[in-house]
Amino acid sequence: MPSQIAQSSWQTAALLIARLIFAAVFLMAVTFKFMGMGATAGYIAAAGFPFPLLLAWCAAILEVALVLCFLSGAFFSQAALIAAAYVLFLAFAFHGPSHWAGNQAEFGFFVDHFSFLAGLLFAAVHGPGRMLALNLGWPGRA
Repeated sequence: MPSQIAQSSWQTAALLIARLIFAAVFLMAVTFKFMGMGATAGYIAAAGFPFPLLLAWCAAILEVALVLCFLSGAFFSQAALIAAAYVLFLAFAFHGPSHWAGNQAEFGFFVDHFSFLAGLLFAAVHGPGRMLALNLGWPGRA
């Protein structure tokens, strides 16, 4: 597995920086949710989902868990896969084709989600690295 091969200093640094970026993105998202849970629920309701306040809280709890996994390295690959599914859902639910006619910038937001998705999938495959990582996760994987 690529994660078992000795890592150079720059690879170790790149993995740590990537983990910090993933954590920062979800930390910013959850911070905005906590600062305005009602506004988040309103945004969810406007997209047509039922129980918007409950869904807003579920999203916030998920995002906190993702931040903890990305920072610690614990359950990293699983967290990256869950985050990838979440980002794909967000792309279609809030920025998908039905939104493009009303605002062409939505297409850009939609496409941006796929760049993030690609990074999350790559991270899921390669793991958190060996430095500053609890390396909890898949059974049998060091």
